[in-house]
Amino acid sequence: MRHTISVLVENHFGAFDRVATMFSGKGFNIRSISIGETEIAEVSRMTIVTEGDDQIIDQVVKQLNRLIDTIKVIDLAETYHVERELALITVGIHKGSMEEIKNICDIFRGNIVDITNKSMMIEITGPPDKIDAAINVLAPFGIKELARSGIVALKRGEQLKIQKKENLTTN
Repeated sequence: MRHTISVLVENHFGAFDRVATMFSGKGFNIRSISIGETEIAEVSRMTIVTEGDDQIIDQVVKQLNRLIDTIKVIDLAETYHVERELALITVGIHKGSMEEIKNICDIFRGNIVDITNKSMMIEITGPPDKIDAAINVLAPFGIKELARSGIVALKRGEQLKIQKKENLTTN
């Protein structure tokens, strides 16, 4: 089963390397990883997508929590969350195909970010399933290049409010 894991780490040299080494050392596969600063400059968020049964994911979470730079680990598969990904897709354009590609871009709420007389680059943002669907629809035009950012994800705000409320009532 696919799991999206959010890891808050201290923004120090070597933090990413320790996470990657932990995954490779244990034989776990990373399907995607995105890393960036949070609202606190000294803290980075890693969003890691991996696969495994509950036992494997439980082991991954425990191992991540043991790393020295780790602040917090959340398996987002256990909670309501929002996932987004960015894709840049360059497709070949042929006589008469430009308008059709533009219409597809509009359907997926994408943006044309570069165009030449032979190709068009489209930016699409959304859930991974939306990106997959756009790629499938654009494939017949000839995808020349494709870059995906990897998933970024956060828990939905409603849960944060509920958790804060629960914490207030238990204290």
